[in-house]
Amino acid sequence: MKFKNFLSFDRMITPVIIKVLFWIGMIGSIIGGIVLFFTVLIGGISDGSFGGIVGSFLLGLIGGLLVMFLGILVSRIYAEILILVFQINESLTDIKHLLEKREDI
Repeated sequence: MKFKNFLSFDRMITPVIIKVLFWIGMIGSIIGGIVLFFTVLIGGISDGSFGGIVGSFLLGLIGGLLVMFLGILVSRIYAEILILVFQINESLTDIKHLLEKREDI
């Protein structure tokens, strides 16, 4: 990216930032799922009964995986919607430049 394009706003840098935010959201979802799993598991272990431990393990596993999956999915959908807005802007800018070239001919 040239510095002139940066100053004249010819190209957007926000799509790159959106991709970075998606990766941060994905990592956050994975960490959140792992934290949920261990939190529920520790709660079940502190109960002390075998059923509580097994139940908390299964509940934590399902909940943790659900948090990971849905968190990544929501992050991806949100990032795609934001990038779509910028792609529409770029397409309209390209159409505008093509129409300006046609008028010059």
